[in-house]
Amino acid sequence: MPASLSEWDAKHQAAAGEPLAQPASFVRELLPLLPMGPALDLACGTGRHTLLLASRRQLVTAVDGSKVALEVLERSARELQCEVTRIRDSSRIASASRGIELVHADLAHAALPTLSFSLILCVHYLQRSLFAAMQAALRPGGMLLFETYTRAQVESLGGPSNPAYLLELGELRTAFPELRIVFYRELRAGKGIASLIAQKAP
Repeated sequence: MPASLSEWDAKHQAAAGEPLAQPASFVRELLPLLPMGPALDLACGTGRHTLLLASRRQLVTAVDGSKVALEVLERSARELQCEVTRIRDSSRIASASRGIELVHADLAHAALPTLSFSLILCVHYLQRSLFAAMQAALRPGGMLLFETYTRAQVESLGGPSNPAYLLELGELRTAFPELRIVFYRELRAGKGIASLIAQKAP
């Protein structure tokens, strides 16, 4: 079973005093290729990718279902002297107007604004019902960076094991038919992970 929200809150609280997790190598290595316009970090957690984007002065909307995670992210952002704002209306997911904007929202029922983001990141989170909305939320020329576990992960230690939260092998390659694939890979050695960068037509 996936961790419940309260379990995620507890994990984030326990990690609050520890150094922030490093960005995924996939994100860090490809950062120079990613567009600089307004970004959306879905299931941002404590903000390892949000802060990476903000470090290059990119506007970022950071969305997560855990209030604790967003509190940790807010503290980290302030320590790094990043401008950060908490959006009180959880139904309002929109492109940030300045700095980092934090949105506490249930992603299972979230509505994404159309044609609003130059970049969308979704790392280690799988909500298939958002796939169409993620495509529509990209601006022309915008890019999606998506990485999460596949069913090959059940053969490895760590990570999720519930099939409902794992991509089928090859599934990610065809999950966003309106976008052009720029980069795609699936790893099965050590862990099962699929990674995608795709772009909306200009």
